[in-house]
Amino acid sequence: MRGSQLGGYYCILIVSSFRRSGPAFAGFYDGQALNYFRRNLNFFILLAVAVLILWFFGKDLDWQQVRTAFRAADPLLLIVSVLIICLGYFLRAVRWQVLLAPITRTDLKELFATTTVGFAAIFLVGRAGEIVRPMWLPMRDKRVRPSAALVTLGLERIFDLAALVVLFAANLVWFTPPAGREEQFANVSLAGYLMLVGVVIGFALLFVYQHVAEWAIEVVGDLTDRRFIPGRIRKIILSLMRQLAAALAILKDWKQAALASFWTLALWFAISIPTWFVLLAFDMPITFSDSLFIMGFAVVSSVVPTPGGAAGAFHTATAASLLFLKPDIRNEEAAAMAIAMHLVYFAPALFFGIYYFVHGDINLQRFRSLLSSEHAVDEIESESPNSEERVRQE
Repeated sequence: MRGSQLGGYYCILIVSSFRRSGPAFAGFYDGQALNYFRRNLNFFILLAVAVLILWFFGKDLDWQQVRTAFRAADPLLLIVSVLIICLGYFLRAVRWQVLLAPITRTDLKELFATTTVGFAAIFLVGRAGEIVRPMWLPMRDKRVRPSAALVTLGLERIFDLAALVVLFAANLVWFTPPAGREEQFANVSLAGYLMLVGVVIGFALLFVYQHVAEWAIEVVGDLTDRRFIPGRIRKIILSLMRQLAAALAILKDWKQAALASFWTLALWFAISIPTWFVLLAFDMPITFSDSLFIMGFAVVSSVVPTPGGAAGAFHTATAASLLFLKPDIRNEEAAAMAIAMHLVYFAPALFFGIYYFVHGDINLQRFRSLLSSEHAVDEIESESPNSEERVRQE
C-alpha cells in the first residue's frame, strides 16, 4: 500500500466523520467551497480551539529542555506501557462483546478491529469520531445493527465513568496531598465524592428503568405522538429506549453484570499501570496512588471534543495535575510527561486503526453513506436482531 493511497483512505475517514452528506470534498469541485466550510463549521471551530489550547500549553516552555527530558526517559518502560495499552484495547473489545451479548452474538476479532478504528478516528477528528464505531461494526459483522452498537457504547461509557469515579474516590481515602496544597485538595475530594454519589444514583435509575422499560416506552410513545414532533425523531427516541432496555438486561443477570464489571476494572488497571510506568520512565518519585490521581485528570480532559485526541486540553490538564503533586519539578518536565502519556494512550489505536482500515475490505461508498446524517438516522431507527423479542421475554 503506497503512502499516497493510505493517506487517501484516511482522508476519506476524516472528512466522512464530520461531513453531513455527499462525496468528500465535493464542494471544492462544484464551486461550493463556502457551503462546505459552513456545514463543517463545528469541526473547524474545535480545531481552532485545539490549536489555541496547544499554543497556551507550549508558549512559555523551553522546548530544548522538553526534548532533553524525552531523551532521558527510560525507553523500556515506555515500550511496556504501550504494550499494556494494546492489551487495554483488547479488553475493551471483550467488554463490548459482553455488553452486546443480551442483544446479539458478535465476533471478538471484529470488535477489536472496530475499537481501534474508532479510537483512531477520535484521535484524528475529535469526539465527532465516536459515530465511526457503531457504523463500522455492522459492516464487519452483519448480525449487529448500528442502533445496538450505539446503545451498548453508551452503556460502555456508563461503566467507564463508574469505574473511573470509584477508583478516583477510593484513592482519595488514603491519598496524601503535598504540603501547602491541603485547601485545593479538599475541593478536589469534595468533587470526587459528589461524582461517586452521582454514579450510584445513575446506576440506581438505570436499574429501575430496566424493570419498567416496557411501561416507560409506552408512556414516551404516547407523549411523543404529537403533530409538532417529527415522526423520525420519535422513532429514534423509541428505538434507542428499546435498545437500552435490551442492553440493560445485563443488570438483571448478576453474573453478566459481574462479568462486565470485572472486564471494566481489568481495563482500567490496564490504563492506570501504563500511566504509572510513563511517570516512572521520567524518573519521577511517584507512587501508584499518585498516578491514579493524575490519570483521573488526564482521562476527564480527554473527553474535550477537539481533534487530536483532546489535543491541548489533555496536555494542559495532565501537566497541571503533575505540577500540583510535584511543585518542585520544571514545567518542561511536566510537559514532556504529558506528551508522552498522550502518545502512549493513542498511538496503539492509531497504528491498529490504520491497519484494520486499510485491510478491512470495507465498501467506502457504503461507509460514507452510513456516516451521513440521513442514513445514520435510518440505521438507528432499525432494530437490532431479536432486541424486541428479548425485551418481551424479560
